[in-house]
Amino acid sequence: MRLLRAIGFFHGNTFLFSSIIGAGIFVSPKGVLQYSSLNIPISLSIWVICALLSIIHALCIAEMGTTFPVSAAPYYFIKRSLGAPIAFLKIWLTIFAYPFGLGTQILLIANFLIQPFYAGCPAPELAKKCLALAILWSLGILNARGLTTVAWFNAISSFIKMSVLCFISLTGVVLLVIGKKEAVSRFENSLDAEVPDASQIAEAILQGSYAYAGSVLLLNVAGEVKDPAKTIPKSFISGISTVTVLYMLTNVSYLTVLSPQEIISSDSAAATWMDRVFPSTQWIISLATSFSVLSNTVCAIFSAARVFYSASQGGELPFIFSMLNNYHCPVVGVTKIVILSSVAVMLLKLVNLIKYLMLSSLVLSEVSIIALLKLRYQEPHLHRPYKVWLPFLFGSMSFNLFIFVATMMNTPTIELIYQAIFLLSGFLYYWLHSHLNQYSGFSDNLTCYLQLIFNVSPPEDNDEIFMQ
Repeated sequence: MRLLRAIGFFHGNTFLFSSIIGAGIFVSPKGVLQYSSLNIPISLSIWVICALLSIIHALCIAEMGTTFPVSAAPYYFIKRSLGAPIAFLKIWLTIFAYPFGLGTQILLIANFLIQPFYAGCPAPELAKKCLALAILWSLGILNARGLTTVAWFNAISSFIKMSVLCFISLTGVVLLVIGKKEAVSRFENSLDAEVPDASQIAEAILQGSYAYAGSVLLLNVAGEVKDPAKTIPKSFISGISTVTVLYMLTNVSYLTVLSPQEIISSDSAAATWMDRVFPSTQWIISLATSFSVLSNTVCAIFSAARVFYSASQGGELPFIFSMLNNYHCPVVGVTKIVILSSVAVMLLKLVNLIKYLMLSSLVLSEVSIIALLKLRYQEPHLHRPYKVWLPFLFGSMSFNLFIFVATMMNTPTIELIYQAIFLLSGFLYYWLHSHLNQYSGFSDNLTCYLQLIFNVSPPEDNDEIFMQ
């Protein structure tokens, strides 16, 4: 009974495709183009810059997953370098950020699926929430079936999503090549557009980065990757590069059919594009967007359960979270994240609290890089199958700091206070948990009951690395 190392290069790439390609490419072009002052060359350059920054950051944190190839590798790395209290903040953020994010995604899927049945008026909230809960628990059951089932679901969903993007891309390229006069003139006159200032470019980069979010989820499943020293860096490079090419071609296709003004006035560039090229077939894009977000949600549940699994082995969460079912899945962690997400779905207004977690997430991203640098200094002879180039580390730190400062400047003071309280409450919970561990009688009885209910057992070879 143990986690299976079954994610090779192929499934590593499909996991990245599933976690990265979501609603971003269907909605982010609007924000990037708007903050680029409708300048087409600059907006396309922003997409390339976002891709390069994403690859650099992914390669930086890839050192964590190759040095310590365990589930939730960043959590363990921070714990070993900066101590358990700081590492617990990552668990604390996962407990709250994942449910709010998943609740938002599930409601988005439900809205896309149910809205066609209510043409001309908004769908009822009760029907939307019931559908969202049904989808969420179905995805939880899918995750409980283990790595193999999730891996093949990701492979199928990746094929569907990339097929849709390839269809949009090729159609746009064909229209451009055959010399559609309006499209050609739009690109020929693009150099005459207004040039945005530095603050606008910074905001455009933030908008574009949303479409590349999710790549770091691969490190949370490093304990199930075959030959992680080679698979993780190669998967990051090939996966993000492939997504970048598709994103660039898709944006060119959007601009071939739609003017910049039409893109920024639309809530979904893909839906408007489809309505213009193939009228009355917007439902295809609605289904594609729903399926894209659906596979994102599957990866997020899968990743969160592995974070709980590692935190349990490290002593930060109850031992029950590290127990596995017959499918080698930490099903208690899956159930926990699904229950918390269900609460977020039912209490819709609480989903808005996710914006309060953004700054905390940026802080922990910077802390991960600091932990990596500190461990290089503390343990220079530690075996590192893969070492990222130092300029990449400092470049990633500088970019994270840039986003952090830009976010703080645009965040109201009251929200900053909420975020500070949230982080401090994580330290308080950690202190209480450490002291309550001295009275474990009730906890042991509860663990036994839960073990019987979920039909789980401890892994045979508990990761020794967490005992060091």
